[in-house]
Amino acid sequence: MAFHLLRQQASAGSTSPTALPLRAVATPFLHRMLAGIGGLVLLSLAGCGSQQPEVPAPRPDEVRSKIVRLIPADIPDRKGWATDIYAAFDALEIPPTDENLCAVLAVTVQESTFQATPPVPGLAKIAREEIYRRAARLHVPRFVVNAALDVRSPNGRTYSERLNAVRTEEQLSAIFDDFLGIMPLGKQLFGTLNPVKTGGPMQVSIAFAEDRRWEYPFDYKGSIRDEVFTRRGGMYFGIAHLLDYPASYTQPLYRFADFNAGWYASRNAAFQNAVARASGTKLALDGDLIIHGSSKAGQTERAVRSLASKLDMSETAIRNALEHGDTHGFEKTRLYEQVFALAEKRVGKQLPRAVLPGIRLESPKITRNLTTAWFANRVNDRHLACMKRARS
Repeated sequence: MAFHLLRQQASAGSTSPTALPLRAVATPFLHRMLAGIGGLVLLSLAGCGSQQPEVPAPRPDEVRSKIVRLIPADIPDRKGWATDIYAAFDALEIPPTDENLCAVLAVTVQESTFQATPPVPGLAKIAREEIYRRAARLHVPRFVVNAALDVRSPNGRTYSERLNAVRTEEQLSAIFDDFLGIMPLGKQLFGTLNPVKTGGPMQVSIAFAEDRRWEYPFDYKGSIRDEVFTRRGGMYFGIAHLLDYPASYTQPLYRFADFNAGWYASRNAAFQNAVARASGTKLALDGDLIIHGSSKAGQTERAVRSLASKLDMSETAIRNALEHGDTHGFEKTRLYEQVFALAEKRVGKQLPRAVLPGIRLESPKITRNLTTAWFANRVNDRHLACMKRARS
């Protein structure tokens, strides 16, 4: 089943089912230029064969009605959810196909069962233990942390009392916003201790939402972090993280894995598998090709370097190519193509271009032995069920 992630204006001129342009780096001029080129291509193709009737884009009210039908019937305020989901698709210029809508709904059900700020069982204890762990890594004594938490916050209660009462990540994040703003040297001493790294109905990374490349299209009060915990903001950034990047995947399963493990993790895990086959080196298929922020060579880079003579590439050239591992263009590099050619010659068969990353999920909220593959398969099952509802 093709997973259509093309933008409406560019879809007719593309041959890749998931070749979605990255809006974060596109410009209005580029959009107009691509649209013009796409129009010329369409005209030239029309002159070469029978002209196909143009299918009109669905009206906004039709899309919203479809979303309402696809959302599980027991979810409160389905019309409100549909309004915010459609607004995100429209702002990001992502076509609201059944495949795309079901992908978003499947992730949302898996992550929060359609709750903008889902409660987390035992969050108060989890948060306090995580604060102590992070403080210990910074060599901040526990008694210093406790003394800071015993300070009264702006609402009259101590931070410790507020921490004991938290039920959602939004509440926990708000405590730290107050804490860092009022405490002397709070940001210097405790600025990295906020344990809330994801939020909203799709549990999107707050760091991803705060990336300056994103131009959030809606008016909002407070910070982008605050907006992640709203239904509208959480869905916007979650949909962007899931769908708003180009990929060559032929199955949605791998986008679901990327949503959990990071963009191109599935593509990169397949590359690591090819490196392992070509070099005879056992590698963790985690999607991490280099150690970011360091010139030190990691396990994957060392394995690729062992192939340098066969690849006819210097270590510098290898490193330069691996540094593009978080982009769609990496699979067009000579390194990528040569490694797969070597590996496939050695094993005598074609190797997959996407592999579920072998990552064990670690979070203070997770109490079971879960993996990225488990997450991707659970979401994929939900996606298939949604697609069945869409067809019926």
